[in-house]
Amino acid sequence: MTPPANWQKSSFSGGGDGNACLELATTPTTLHLRESDTPTTALTTTPTALAALLHGIRAGRVGRQG
Repeated sequence: MTPPANWQKSSFSGGGDGNACLELATTPTTLHLRESDTPTTALTTTPTALAALLHGIRAGRVGRQG
């Protein structure tokens, strides 16, 4: 798979040119996430799967160990 060329820095990463940034790129069917300090490693997912993960986190069903 060819990596996307349209990486965008997260607005939550703060200002400046540092390497502590989350970057996002999209294709018609996938989302790609990477940290700017390791650009050759990217997480690829679908919008549906990412939305389900975020919904689970917000609802408290993901990330809590009890």
